Amino acid sequence: MSTGTGAVARRRLTVTGVVQGVGFRPFVHRLATGLGVTGFVGNDAAAVFIEVQGPEDALRAFTDALVAQAPPMARVTGVGSEPVGLADESGFRIVASRDADGPLTLMPPDAAVCDDCVRELHDPADRRYRHPFVTCTNCGPRFTIITALPYDRPATTMAGFPMCERCAREYHDPADRRFHAQPVCCPDCGPRLRLDGPSGVVTDADAAIAAAQRLLADGAVVAVKGLGGFHLACRADAADAVRGLRERKSRGGKPFAVMVADLAAARRFARVDDDEAAVLTSPARPVVLLRRLPSAPVTDQVAPGSPHLGLLLPYTPVHHLLFTQVPGSTAPVPEAFVLTSANISAEPICHTDADARDRLPALCDAVLGHDRPIHVPVDDSVVRVVDGRELPIRRSRGYAPLPIDLGADAPAVLAAGGELKNTFCLTDGRRAHLSAHVGDMGSLETSFAFERAVAQLGSLHGDPVALAADLHPGYLTRGWAERTARQRPLTLVQHHHAHVVSLLAEHGRLGEPIIGVAYDGTGLGIDGAVWGGELLRVGTDITTFERVGHLRETPLPGGDAAVRNPWRTALAQLSSAGVPWVEDLPPVVQATPAELAAVGSQLASGAGTVACTSMGRLFDAAAALLGVCPRVDYEAQAAIELEVLAAGAERSAPLRLGVGADGVLDPTPLVLGLVMGLRAGIPVAALAAGMHEAVAEATAVAVAWAGRAHGIRLAGLTGGVFQNVLLLRACRDRLRARGFEVLVHRLVPPNDGGLALGQAAVAAAVARARRHGPVEREV
Repeated sequence: MSTGTGAVARRRLTVTGVVQGVGFRPFVHRLATGLGVTGFVGNDAAAVFIEVQGPEDALRAFTDALVAQAPPMARVTGVGSEPVGLADESGFRIVASRDADGPLTLMPPDAAVCDDCVRELHDPADRRYRHPFVTCTNCGPRFTIITALPYDRPATTMAGFPMCERCAREYHDPADRRFHAQPVCCPDCGPRLRLDGPSGVVTDADAAIAAAQRLLADGAVVAVKGLGGFHLACRADAADAVRGLRERKSRGGKPFAVMVADLAAARRFARVDDDEAAVLTSPARPVVLLRRLPSAPVTDQVAPGSPHLGLLLPYTPVHHLLFTQVPGSTAPVPEAFVLTSANISAEPICHTDADARDRLPALCDAVLGHDRPIHVPVDDSVVRVVDGRELPIRRSRGYAPLPIDLGADAPAVLAAGGELKNTFCLTDGRRAHLSAHVGDMGSLETSFAFERAVAQLGSLHGDPVALAADLHPGYLTRGWAERTARQRPLTLVQHHHAHVVSLLAEHGRLGEPIIGVAYDGTGLGIDGAVWGGELLRVGTDITTFERVGHLRETPLPGGDAAVRNPWRTALAQLSSAGVPWVEDLPPVVQATPAELAAVGSQLASGAGTVACTSMGRLFDAAAALLGVCPRVDYEAQAAIELEVLAAGAERSAPLRLGVGADGVLDPTPLVLGLVMGLRAGIPVAALAAGMHEAVAEATAVAVAWAGRAHGIRLAGLTGGVFQNVLLLRACRDRLRARGFEVLVHRLVPPNDGGLALGQAAVAAAVARARRHGPVEREV
């Protein structure tokens, strides 16, 4: 009987957001039972539907608590309510799922195993003691196992594992933490762990874990099947093991992530402040880039030349077991191990058992796998923590596919994204669903992975009526969009325009005029040049933009060859500044006589060069000019090493980047200052720091001029260069000092991983405008 007072009423509620797969129906059941109201709750493809009956004050308390007390993984975006007639019933029940029209409900991201489940995992008295797949309504696989909506066990990859009698009792018990937990299982009915290694197949879970621990201790590479794919693990303190892993992956010098047992272990490897600790231990469990301790017990091969380490904590029961002594075993327990995606660099992560049979033998010595299928491949997310907030570098596991609210309904649009760090975006009403990280679109395997991921997300949210892609005709994503359009409108969005709109979209500020600073490596400009050092004004109409400033054009000799060889861009900047190539300058020494002659000929004739305004290339040039990084093994290596050098400087050299009245930033005084500083014996760290400050000051001056001219006091910092935290803070602080509100990325990456969101927002606006008349296909 209800404990409330007032007239009895009945209401039909519709709850939208991330409300399936997060224990929301059990939560509603407990809430209703506690308040003594009657009715039912269920899932449909669009929402959680509820009918609830009782005194008016109890119904108000019930409705308020739906948001205020929602489960930790839930994100309620709306509660619709309407009165209905009274019913003759008793109690409150969970009813069967049903179909529904309208936008589908939001899928939850995968979540790290929760503390309650970890306690059970290590409790010898618990029936799930050392069970590699322990989970409950508050944690575990979600996005990677969902095959359809509404979210029920038959619509997941757990469909092939019928619940045993004891699990079924828990599943149907409203008082149990596993009430309606779809991945619930135990050692009697769940997936099975196995190790395929040099000594054969091990099917006992504990024996498989112990064998994996021995292999890791002996320097082997072990593939481990996680939530969204296979990873490669090896000892983090063994140079030969890490070097061998680099060779197998064709990894070059790009840093590896390291998994450590817990937060206390993380603090033995790196400096971890409270904000970083909160992100490390969050349900998303991303890789967090942290300041490495000199005493960190890792080989330099993990992150060559970097003062940072990418650390992450265990997020599956299997990871926790690898850090725990197996009863009766003498296998060494690792303190940490390298954990990186199981793939050759530039290929997608391996995630199916068939794929594992084909690709893993060349990458590892053993495979610690299981028989629960992965439906959606998802890589680990990577973040930095800036001023207590996340700065996403790669948005994937733990975050995808949570949507961004575009603020207005539009026809469904599919945006293909960029060529590097690809993600795509599918809109659904006012929601923009950004995919998990796909990767660099340079291989056939990644193209197949892209198409498969588009089909998977599209099967849940329907076919788009319009498409969007980058302006660059050579991008594989644009080619795919053009082939796929089939009479549907295709909007081509300039690269840096998409970056600025992406920033506006994630902050819910679409339609507010902004001066956006888009600094990155390369993107095709509307004039056919390579852009990358752009100041763009975007007004109330986000489908258009005005270029109000940019870095001065400099020839880029050899195109992609210059990206791989920063000494080429340094020579081009020296030529543009009128500085002779003499042998006291590092880029002159770093090139062979034949290379010097070839680049000199290109710059003199213009053959094999392209006009370039890229701020990323200017940072590359400075790194080579200072002798920091003449050639790169991975994207942005030169800029990263320059930031590291600058961050460690005791002082900064006084340098200047010119700013013209037309908003053009002139690198000539900066290049001359770097050359004179080298010849004067100024420490290269001070010169690197001075360059950062010079770029920040010139940027702030140019934005202030443009802001005054157009009456705009909102500025934004976007593009891959703003992964550089030193530059990000310097630009932000100078702009704030000039009275600007400054937007920076917090939900999507500033790099090309966030590009698709901006493309989708522009295309959605174009689609809305198309209803009122013809529009151009290119913006």
